[in-house]
Amino acid sequence: MRDLIISVWLIFAAGSVWGQAASSSQARQRREAEYYADIYSRHYQVPLALVRSVIERESNWHTWAVSSKGATGLMQLMPATARRLGVRHRCDIEQNISGGVRYLAWLIRLFHNDFRLVTAAYYAGEDIVARHGLAYRNADVVAYVRRMRASYVREARVGPNVKQTSIGGDMR
Repeated sequence: MRDLIISVWLIFAAGSVWGQAASSSQARQRREAEYYADIYSRHYQVPLALVRSVIERESNWHTWAVSSKGATGLMQLMPATARRLGVRHRCDIEQNISGGVRYLAWLIRLFHNDFRLVTAAYYAGEDIVARHGLAYRNADVVAYVRRMRASYVREARVGPNVKQTSIGGDMR
């Protein structure tokens, strides 16, 4: 009986240590991601609240997230987009965030700071949004844009050192 109790205790202790290590690793990755989000948002002059909202919505801060369509990493870069941006390892925290923020900066310029079009293009692709603009009323895209706006507003209010910007507009 004593051996059974010791075995159960050892299994519990090992599981607890492994769980703490995994939690510690996730916390470290989250801090690293937040660091690069801040650095690259400033470098490319993209609102930090937007970058954080995209990461939250796209991967929930999971470095190795993979979508059913093949988008990968924190900012869910598609293979072709990653290649175009020079991202070789889409699950590398720095490369993924650097590429994703660079893509957001490009979309912001392309769509003249219209948050609705920027987020719609991030989700659906810039070609279709560039062709149809706000007339593109795909229900999934409309829902994504609304969720992104809510997340952006929340991040702008509570995010660390977030500067308010003029990006936005009516999301209707």
